[in-house]
Amino acid sequence: MRPLSELADRAARLRGVFSDIDDTLTHEGVVVVEAYHALARARAAGLRVVLVTGRPAGWAEVLASVWPVDAAIAENGGIAYVKRDRRVERLYFAPGDPDDDARRLAALSDDVLRAFPFARRADDCGLRITDVAFDIGEMQRLAPAEIDAITGRCRELGARTLVSSVHAHACFHTADKAQMAARVAQVLWGETSEDVAEHYAFVGDSPNDQAAFAFFASSIGVANVARYAEALRPPPRFVTPSSHGHGFAEAIEAILSTH
Repeated sequence: MRPLSELADRAARLRGVFSDIDDTLTHEGVVVVEAYHALARARAAGLRVVLVTGRPAGWAEVLASVWPVDAAIAENGGIAYVKRDRRVERLYFAPGDPDDDARRLAALSDDVLRAFPFARRADDCGLRITDVAFDIGEMQRLAPAEIDAITGRCRELGARTLVSSVHAHACFHTADKAQMAARVAQVLWGETSEDVAEHYAFVGDSPNDQAAFAFFASSIGVANVARYAEALRPPPRFVTPSSHGHGFAEAIEAILSTH
């Protein structure tokens, strides 16, 4: 990972920023004031801004409606809410049968809870549509072996899994943060996938950002990404001096300083 100062050569060509939320904009579950100010400054300066999170669809719909952003992607790419003509529209990565998906996810969740006494659904599961999440670091902190047990069981049941700093996710869709970022940019701005990879930055911190770290040429990790550095293949190309939302603010400042 290269220091953020080396982003300068690329920053002037950037049209916008895609950003994770948990432990990227937040610290200990609360949005860092400097991070929100930086996000608002980026939008006011003409940059396009999209949130990309493992959090639920219900969160993303609200964030897309009331935050100074162009869209919010949720559930690690399974669903997004895009703002067009002041209206917020739902966008599925892979439209299918939501009722069938809900039944399959409920059955998987019940199986995991029966199998492992330490397993607990994330508190935001009632707002989810395309995945289910288990709490590994939000209201409880699980050991790596316990996380591996949960994700391993989910895969045995036919699901894909992703792990963030707070949740272990299981889903039956094939999306990831990078694919849905490209889809949103195409829908909103007519961008090609190649344009998105080259002309947008992504800021994140954890393993469920892996696809985005690989896709975006200007991928940025806030400093706390270092705890996952050995597991990321590849890690982000650049890293901020500071952690969490303070690091996000540094990333935005580095970009705005060239515009």
